[in-house]
Amino acid sequence: MKIQFTVVITSTEKEVLVKLMFILCSRDHVQWTDEETEKARQKAEENSKEKIPVEEQSKYDREAHKYWDRFYEMHQRKFFRNRTWLFTEFPELLPPDTAGLCLPEQEQEQEQGGGVDSCSESGNREKQQPCASSTLTSHMNTFPGQHAAFRILEVGCGAGNSVFPIISTIRGSKAFLYCCDFSSQAIELIQEHPDYDPAVCHAFVRDICDTASPFPFPPESLDIILVVFVLSAIHPARAQDAVRALAGFLKQGGIVLFRDYGRYDLAQLRFKKGQCLSENFYTRQDGTCVYFFTKDEVHHLFSNAGLEELQNLEDRRLQVNRGKKVVMHRVWTQSKYRKPCLISD
Repeated sequence: MKIQFTVVITSTEKEVLVKLMFILCSRDHVQWTDEETEKARQKAEENSKEKIPVEEQSKYDREAHKYWDRFYEMHQRKFFRNRTWLFTEFPELLPPDTAGLCLPEQEQEQEQGGGVDSCSESGNREKQQPCASSTLTSHMNTFPGQHAAFRILEVGCGAGNSVFPIISTIRGSKAFLYCCDFSSQAIELIQEHPDYDPAVCHAFVRDICDTASPFPFPPESLDIILVVFVLSAIHPARAQDAVRALAGFLKQGGIVLFRDYGRYDLAQLRFKKGQCLSENFYTRQDGTCVYFFTKDEVHHLFSNAGLEELQNLEDRRLQVNRGKKVVMHRVWTQSKYRKPCLISD
């Protein structure tokens, strides 16, 4: 005789089980199946079939700063959270004289979050070895941060979501931070922030695609260049010249730290028909643009600028919006490239 049992689950218990299921589904370093990859490829192909007319495309590049000015006028500092994950992913940002510094508890940023374990096999910290011939020589008489022993530049700094975590960390050290954006509105937000400190930071307006305009520091003067979610915002045809120009400001042994959107990220698959400018390059409703990279494209960008690869990986994640009970496939690219040291005879 079979005895059957009926398990009665209350609505509260059912809600707990559902929440637990979604928590368990949230994972890092997710490997996609061939079926998932093909499904994503088809979705991207479908939403890029209908492209914005050629005669209208140039305005998104020509007037990009206007679109971003409007973005920051509308959202101020509220759209992105501070990137406190930076020092986990990029410990190279820590100046040598802050070794052993206690950092604030790391937080994960949902939209543009970190999460590759920099202490794992795929992301071991590459200690920066200064080159014997990297002594700064310049025709500039004076420039901001000239007495600093460690100089960082963030390009495309926006409203300061990386700037202020860095400032709070390097204050009191021998480091100096430069930050630039082509949106004057974004730079105003940084300079008006109560934590902005000209003694450790210099914020300025600069379009990195305008390779002829000067920077407020000399060539080969930077230890670190931080390029986080910025190259995706410019036209892919202009990215190589921008990277090559930036590489010229690195000291020998200096490092570029890069993180951006990866091919077939959820953000790419969500675009509707008629928002595509060119392959894997789209414009949002507010006029700002975004490109989605592959590892190979990232490698070509930086190696063609004369830099050597330290890290180049795809960060694939399964994230969960527990409020909406939606599972999301996120893809980011993360890389580190170093300027080689010249061996003198």
